[in-house]
Amino acid sequence: MRVMIVVTHLLGTGHLVRALTLAQAYSSAGHSVCVVSGGMPVPLLKAGKAELVQLPPLHTSGTDFSRLLCADGTLATAEYHAARQTALLGAFDTFGPDVLLTELFPFGRRSLRAEFLALLQAAHRRDHAPLIVATIRDILAPPSTPAKAQQTEDLLLHYYDAVLVHSDASVIPLGASWPLTPRMHPLIHYTGFVAKPPASAHPKAFGAGEILVSAGGGNVGRPLFDVAMAAARADADLRWHLLIGGRDPATIAELATLAPTNVIVEAARPEFRQMLHHAAASVSMCGYNTALDILQSSVPAVFVPFDGGDEVEQGLRAAALGGLDGIETLATKELNARNLMAKITAAQSSPRRIPQEAGFDGAARTVDICVRLLEGKI
Repeated sequence: MRVMIVVTHLLGTGHLVRALTLAQAYSSAGHSVCVVSGGMPVPLLKAGKAELVQLPPLHTSGTDFSRLLCADGTLATAEYHAARQTALLGAFDTFGPDVLLTELFPFGRRSLRAEFLALLQAAHRRDHAPLIVATIRDILAPPSTPAKAQQTEDLLLHYYDAVLVHSDASVIPLGASWPLTPRMHPLIHYTGFVAKPPASAHPKAFGAGEILVSAGGGNVGRPLFDVAMAAARADADLRWHLLIGGRDPATIAELATLAPTNVIVEAARPEFRQMLHHAAASVSMCGYNTALDILQSSVPAVFVPFDGGDEVEQGLRAAALGGLDGIETLATKELNARNLMAKITAAQSSPRRIPQEAGFDGAARTVDICVRLLEGKI
């Protein structure tokens, strides 16, 4: 198959990470893959054998997804959006996919509705239209109005052949965050969770004995890092390692200047998953990819779910995982050095969790489902 995955990450990098994991699974199965990315470039993330097409990038400042910014921080103009749409349609025409995956849309990315609709219409105009699939994570931002839910359903029924949910229905069903109707049910297929294969321990034991603090690939982790530094100052015997994502090297430099001697501050590392095997504890938000990294390890963990704006996704996920051994949850409104240390201690005192191995082959199952849909076997 020729498979095109269209994704735009705006705040963190989770959407792009998931899209690239899918791309690697398709490539490994012998298929040709093109990933069209509309968010900011992320050099740390690699496309492997897949072709990567970068659109004129967009991002947001905080959680205002209606106000889209160019790479230089200026407001994206109509001309800028038109250039993106032209590049997107050009990539589609050049690659000519058999399977077209839109990541999150139409359940989200409504501010990019025009370019997605242009893509879907172009796909339907082809003599041999591709299989069109929406791919979504386990938990979505619920629609703010019934009208938005109806718009999503109408788009699905008109343009799409399937919706692939990267979750396990027995763990987190889609209905927990999105109103499903009888007309939508035939489109829904659960793939299991999309994760990279479990990471081996780091050969040089990076992270040994440290409390690893991370906040994904976005720029919303500063409060968590500031509280971690305060906790580090209160107990000089503990060693902390802050891994800073996002696009602002000045933040890393500032935090490094403020850090006490028992704190390491650096940019997010590609070895993060390997470091978890050696860490004393992990402190993080509860994004999709980070949560799966924690579940695939036995590290004691504290989730501080991001809840800025109207975001509820991470809170719902943290609530679903908070009952597992060695996992504690701390709400943002209760985040301070004392409470953080209490949660870390509780996680470390809990029975050691057995790393989970089953249910993380969602990428391979996504490939299989698309093959069977294309062959008319589903």
